[in-house]
Amino acid sequence: MGLAVGIVGLPNVGKSTLFNALSNAKAEAANYPFCTIEPNVGVVPVPDARLEKLAAIAKPERILPATINFVDIAGLVRGASKGEGLGNQFLSHIRECDAVVQVARCFEDPNVVHVENRVDPVADVETITTELCLKDLDTVQKRADRARKNMKAGGKQGELEKRALEVCDALATQLDAGKPARLTKFEDETAQGVVRDMQLLTSKPTFYVANVDEASIASPAENKHFQALKAYADQHGEKVVAICAAIESQIAELAPEDRPDFLASAGLTEPGLNVLARTAFDLLGLITYFTAGEDEVRAWTIHRGDRAPQAAGVIHTDFERGFIKAEVIWWEDYIALGGEAKAREKGKLAIEGKEYLVRDGDVMHFRFNV
Repeated sequence: MGLAVGIVGLPNVGKSTLFNALSNAKAEAANYPFCTIEPNVGVVPVPDARLEKLAAIAKPERILPATINFVDIAGLVRGASKGEGLGNQFLSHIRECDAVVQVARCFEDPNVVHVENRVDPVADVETITTELCLKDLDTVQKRADRARKNMKAGGKQGELEKRALEVCDALATQLDAGKPARLTKFEDETAQGVVRDMQLLTSKPTFYVANVDEASIASPAENKHFQALKAYADQHGEKVVAICAAIESQIAELAPEDRPDFLASAGLTEPGLNVLARTAFDLLGLITYFTAGEDEVRAWTIHRGDRAPQAAGVIHTDFERGFIKAEVIWWEDYIALGGEAKAREKGKLAIEGKEYLVRDGDVMHFRFNV
């Protein structure tokens, strides 16, 4: 499942440094705007302690975690919605992502120039949100114009276009006030389809990264800039993750065996990137099920609420098309009993059909016929 999270922010807030740490890629990081022009894409593993525990039982040849794609999008500036700073190009890259993480600067450093000569994470976030709202407003107004024209056809199509116009008018009012489209929920399927087809930038799930300094990472709540961003996020019902991009970049360069001591010296129990990946995973409504055998133990990504055939289809479309049944073991039972054979013997392996709702943590084996 190639889901992508776009990393956005004003220039020089630490986006590319964070991306380098996420992907161990080497996106050019420099102290000037528009250092990143083409979006860099990094495939990032989602940390999951269950995977190692399952592997300790199955002893596979390889272990494959779930992954999520992060896209480093060039810095936006005020006026991006009107094309400032190559804004149209950058905004189109956001449109292709499934979710957005906004990086805001929460550190003081006179050697790193802020594009607006200030450190104010809430203002940074509001600048980006305003530009995205303005771009969406343009999209909504164009759709509204089309709806007015097509309403004249009358009949069923005319009714659909009438509803589309109502949706556009409601969204236009909200966007014009600088409020993202995701804050308005439409219950009827027609309205949801109209919103979905417009691919609005501000309809995408969003959370924030507070890029703090090294002195603040162990206790970010004491950082005044983090406090301000956290209050803003809470007000909008959104999450904020505190990360020191500089530290994460150093961690990414270390050998795995050297990382625990470094983390302890920084006052951390795990890399902030682990929290970032898990937050993105949750934001997209994703869960994990596992397959376990001698060849591999693997985490598979599905949407919360998917049923067994859909889960099977993630492995191969034939599995979904010819689905017969799923053999399911809860991951804790798999570990406690020492694997599939004992789980089957103790009655902990269930046979499930097409209506089975897959749980986060199921160990599954599919039977199919095509």
